[in-house]
Amino acid sequence: MIERNIRKGLLIILSSPSGGGKTSIYKKILEHNPEFLYSVSATTRPKRVGEIDGKSYHFLSVDEFRRQIEEGKFAEWALVYGHYYGTYRSFIDRALAEGKIVLMDIDTQGAKNLIGLYKEAVDIFIIPPSYETLKKRLYKRDTDDRYALKLRLEEALKEINEWPNYKYVVINDSLRKAVKKVEAVITAETLKSSNYPKNYFQKLFVGKEND
Repeated sequence: MIERNIRKGLLIILSSPSGGGKTSIYKKILEHNPEFLYSVSATTRPKRVGEIDGKSYHFLSVDEFRRQIEEGKFAEWALVYGHYYGTYRSFIDRALAEGKIVLMDIDTQGAKNLIGLYKEAVDIFIIPPSYETLKKRLYKRDTDDRYALKLRLEEALKEINEWPNYKYVVINDSLRKAVKKVEAVITAETLKSSNYPKNYFQKLFVGKEND
């Protein structure tokens, strides 16, 4: 478990192409660190087998999603593979105000928008070790038809080009090792002096000489 030292909340953004492994990584991190929060996105795509509304995603109709866009509920939203995806701003703002660590797995388009809004967010790009591994992982899912898989592979190759825009890059050649690396990044970020209010330690030590 990662030690909880920070005084400010921390937003951790995990991005990867489809098949990169960001979902598997964040789930393992939440297992190790149950005090972390996961930002559940909203989407209009159909629910897949085993997914739970409100836990996997908030599944909305297109009309409802568009209404929430107009109401300004999303910190970011995008149209991906013909379906809407969005991140609720109220959840992130409340969690950060409470000093929580918030995990997100989101595509590169959404990550750009969030970084523009939350300047201190920590963005990590998860990349598969090879094209062959990426293709194998995508086709192993068996959640889409062959045409949809072809489109996902083409889009994944485009998204990989975004890696230089991220603060950190983790090669996911082993889930166990990749999880450890991401946790190491989070630990390092929580130890930054900028996470503490000004004069925080002076208040703890100054004037204590005669105690």
